[in-house]
Amino acid sequence: MPRPAPPLPVVDPARARAFGTRLRAWFRRHGRDLPWRRTRDPYHILVSELMLQQTQVVRVVDYYARFLERFPTLRHVAEAEPEAVTDAWAGLGYYARARNLHALARRVTAADGPGVIPPDPEALRALPGVGAYTAGAVSSFAYERRSALVDTNVARVLQRVFAPSLDPKRPRDLTRLWRIAEAIVPRTGRAAWVQNQALMELGALVCTARVMRCDQCPVRASCATYAATVAAARTTVAKRVRR
Repeated sequence: MPRPAPPLPVVDPARARAFGTRLRAWFRRHGRDLPWRRTRDPYHILVSELMLQQTQVVRVVDYYARFLERFPTLRHVAEAEPEAVTDAWAGLGYYARARNLHALARRVTAADGPGVIPPDPEALRALPGVGAYTAGAVSSFAYERRSALVDTNVARVLQRVFAPSLDPKRPRDLTRLWRIAEAIVPRTGRAAWVQNQALMELGALVCTARVMRCDQCPVRASCATYAATVAAARTTVAKRVRR
């Protein structure tokens, strides 16, 4: 008989608001100035998100600019031969991303297509190569919709802050982390844009896979993992004192 699923972690609304307020304030002061953060063009956002899959930010910056110079609009991608798109992608690897972008461009710009990259995550997910994360990212970052998104960095942050017992590598637990992400989305699309960027930034720079830089973390007051770490340290000190 399959083991019953653990209950979905409940996020207290007041805790979620405090978490979001601190996180967004931190990002406004410390967020990196990246080119795709200066635009709301859905095509530009889509290109950046596809390039950032499995590729470090520092490598993507130059490729992003060169690709957009060669293909300024989605229609330019659609009208190009597939080989031209993959050639412009050369050096980034994972060429299925380039092939998917070309297929997506042709579908969107086709006579019976939508004509523009849609804002709704469900409609975005119907396009070639667009998964749940990319759909949420385009919806939030291009259209400032109240859309949740969970990539590896975001999953790690949410797990450590709200649900230390979950394992993001397990599909069932990842689904629960998505529900947490949806529960803490701010009330406005603009705030959601900032918070989603901030979640990814925090996971990339502070709450990393290798090191938890809790002394630099703006949300440690809301973090379950930090609280457990502090409690364990106090217990260790108390035991040493009693000896």
